[in-house]
Amino acid sequence: MYTQKFLQDLTFKAVSRNNWNKFTILFGAKGACGNCWCMYYRLSKIDFKEGKLNDGNKEAMYELVKQNKSTSIIASYQDVPIAWCAFAPREDFDKLKKSRVHKPIDNEKVWSIPCTFIHKDFRRKGVSVALLKGLIKYAAQNNIKIIEA
Repeated sequence: MYTQKFLQDLTFKAVSRNNWNKFTILFGAKGACGNCWCMYYRLSKIDFKEGKLNDGNKEAMYELVKQNKSTSIIASYQDVPIAWCAFAPREDFDKLKKSRVHKPIDNEKVWSIPCTFIHKDFRRKGVSVALLKGLIKYAAQNNIKIIEA
């Protein structure tokens, strides 16, 4: 059912005010996973936990988007959102800054991919690889030189 043509027809765009609705549709009522809304790596443990209530994490992500901050890439098929990838400068992810395991190895400007989300109907069909390829193309078009995942 899913062919190479399907993967070639995916489109990739940075999450913005213009496509916020696609992001919310893909993440659904539960924010992809337990009301995360891609804030787990961006907030302290306490702030993240508090943000799981009353759409706090969703609102925090929307604030970043409204400020035109780079947050993520969304993949669509025939204008339907099917996959997403967190993608921003490393320093935007507080948990990475504090990690002993994932500490920086030099002073180069690095963009990080701490997580991805694929809609359940599109898993195990090559979408994650296509998503990463689309992200790499996006990075090249935007002069982003170093990516870590």
